[in-house]
Amino acid sequence: MTLTVNGETVDLAPEVTVAALVAERTDQRRIAVARNGEVVPRGEWATTTLADGDEVEILAAVAGG
Repeated sequence: MTLTVNGETVDLAPEVTVAALVAERTDQRRIAVARNGEVVPRGEWATTTLADGDEVEILAAVAGG
């Protein structure tokens, strides 16, 4: 299946969850995920399966002053 992740086209195997995608791309700390413009609560990452054509944004919180 083909998704857009942070503006980049990505080919993935079917039935990938948000949790698996995040684990593959980040260290999972201070991360927020949106799928098709809707925030996916962290507690739902393991059960939210991505679909062909989804647009995913993985956002990292940045602290600074």
